[in-house]
Amino acid sequence: MKLVLGIDTSCYTTSVALLGEDGALVADERRPLAVKAGGRGLAQSEMVFQHTRHLPELFAAAVAKVGGPLELAAAAASVQPRPLLESYMPAFLVGAGYARVIAAAQAVPFVSLSHQEGHILAGAWSAGGPVDERFLAVHASGGTTEITLVTRGAAGMKVELLGGTSDIAAGQFVDRIGVALALPFPAGPHLEVLAAASRTAPASLPVAVNGLALSFAGPETQAQRLLAKGETPAAVAAGVQTCIAASLVRLCEAAIAATDVTVILFVGGVLANDFIRERLSAALGAAGARLHFPAPRYSGDNAVGVACFALIR
Repeated sequence: MKLVLGIDTSCYTTSVALLGEDGALVADERRPLAVKAGGRGLAQSEMVFQHTRHLPELFAAAVAKVGGPLELAAAAASVQPRPLLESYMPAFLVGAGYARVIAAAQAVPFVSLSHQEGHILAGAWSAGGPVDERFLAVHASGGTTEITLVTRGAAGMKVELLGGTSDIAAGQFVDRIGVALALPFPAGPHLEVLAAASRTAPASLPVAVNGLALSFAGPETQAQRLLAKGETPAAVAAGVQTCIAASLVRLCEAAIAATDVTVILFVGGVLANDFIRERLSAALGAAGARLHFPAPRYSGDNAVGVACFALIR
C-alpha cells in the first residue's frame, strides 16, 4: 500500500506524519522547539534552525515505522499560517522545501495548504467529524484565535474568516501569565494543572467580546495586576482559563447568530485544555450546538491534517 506524507514546521513544533491510502495512521513523529527558561517565544531564524535540525531525524523515525521501502502517493506540507495571500512565516519554508524534494525524488505530486487548514483536517480526522458541508471551526493557539466558516465542495475546502482576536491570541495570554508565574514554556499544560487547585474560586477577569471580535489584552493586564497585588497563582491561572472559555462561548454564539450554522469543530493547542472543553460543552451544548473535539494530541500542532490533505487531493 502506498502512503501519503505530511510535514508541518509550525512556530513551536516540527512534525512528520504518514497515512495509508485507507486513512490509517502509520507514523506521527513530533518534536517541540526548545525555548529558553523564562522566554516568551523564538525568533523566526531560531525556528528555522531548529526545524532544519529536527526534520531528518523525524523523517527517519517515521520511515522506520513503515517496515519496508517507502512508496508515496503524494507529499504535502503547510506553507503558510492561514489560507490568505498575505499570510507568511519563514518557519514554514523548511517543511515545504523538504516535502518538495521528497516529492520530486519519488516522482509524486506535491500539495500545499495552510497550517490552519491542517489543524481543521487533523481535528476532523481525530474527532470523526464534522462531515457536514458547512461548519464553524474555532482555532485557538499560541498565534491564532479565530472562528471560521468551513465549506466543503467539489473544489475542496474553503475557509472563511468570520472573526477573532483583535490583539493577542489565547495562547499568548496563557504564555504571558505563565512567564509571570515562572511556568515552563509553553505554559498551557502547566497552567491547567495549577488552575485545578482553584477551579471553584477563580480570579475575576473581564471578558472582552464585541460580536465577532474579542480581546485578551485587557484580561492579561488585569491578571498581571492581580498577581502584583498578591492574588494566589492558582486563582489567577483558574481565572485565565475561565476568561478564555467565556470569551470563546460568546464568540461562538455570535458566529451561530451570523451564519445559522450550529456545528462547531474546536482545534488548536489551547483547546486541549479539559476545563475549557467542559465549559464550551456545557454552554454551547445546552444551546443546541453540535460540538466536535479531537483527541488532545491532535488539538495541538501536528502533521496528520497535512497528510489528510494529501490523501484527499
